[in-house]
Amino acid sequence: MTALADSVLSDTRAFLSADYLPKISRCLDTLSETDVWWRPNAASNSIGNLVLHLDGSTRMWIVGVAGGRPVARDRAAEFAERGPIAKGELLAKLRATMSEVDEVLAQLDTSTLLERRTTSSREEVTVLWAILHAVEHFAMHTGQIIVLTKERTATDLGLRG
Repeated sequence: MTALADSVLSDTRAFLSADYLPKISRCLDTLSETDVWWRPNAASNSIGNLVLHLDGSTRMWIVGVAGGRPVARDRAAEFAERGPIAKGELLAKLRATMSEVDEVLAQLDTSTLLERRTTSSREEVTVLWAILHAVEHFAMHTGQIIVLTKERTATDLGLRG
């Protein structure tokens, strides 16, 4: 079980930091500042909102729930923001969070993966559930950012899957 748990944590760190984050960075490098805050319609989010949301959500699930550290988050503000927050500032914020996420995952004792923790909405989940949810959630929004970037730039981003 320890080998499996170690592998889950190692693979999680690789997905978040070495796969998804560089894809988001590539998208932001390709986009104009205006494109980062463009929305296809009123019911959709901009890439800027998605980056803010990934920052808040990943910090909450991994740093807060899995890592047991206090986290302050204003989820509504992540979606209400209309910018312009510079794309460099957005990326720096997300990178700082992902550095903290990686630190938590590197230090996490694998024996805690099945421990139950209380979320901000007062539900109980295992540490493993919080981690897997964060990875799935990050992957989904990374895909949305890629699609929106391709729509705005009509560019092959050269990303490998």
